[in-house]
Amino acid sequence: MNFDGVINCTAVALPGMIERKTGKVVTIISDAGRWGDAGMEIYAAAKAGAAGFMRSVARGMGRYNINANCVVIGAMGTPMIEERMAKDPERAKRILEKYIIRRLGKPTDVANMVVFLTSSASDYITGQVYPVNGGFTFAL
Repeated sequence: MNFDGVINCTAVALPGMIERKTGKVVTIISDAGRWGDAGMEIYAAAKAGAAGFMRSVARGMGRYNINANCVVIGAMGTPMIEERMAKDPERAKRILEKYIIRRLGKPTDVANMVVFLTSSASDYITGQVYPVNGGFTFAL
């Protein structure tokens, strides 16, 4: 479902963008697609697949002035995650030690990158993967 959703949403959006000869496609994926997670192999593969798919979309759609990029997120401060961390403070501490910025991500952290990637400020950026993950992993 994770990978199918990316493909299906992109397939619905692209024809209008091609017709207008402009557009921005941004996919949000998990760091599991870059880092891998034991016990979450299928999920990690789907997220890595979404990143590869966006790079291919970028290559194919550039001639139509369509940009395609990914935002990679780390642990986010969702109610479910915050509840789990509150129940096990020692585990929460171990998780947060993996992040250079010692906190969970906030929706605004991700939204700011998406706003940038969908604005004219990013018109010359395509096929890239941007981590918004508090320093959990790095990209070249």
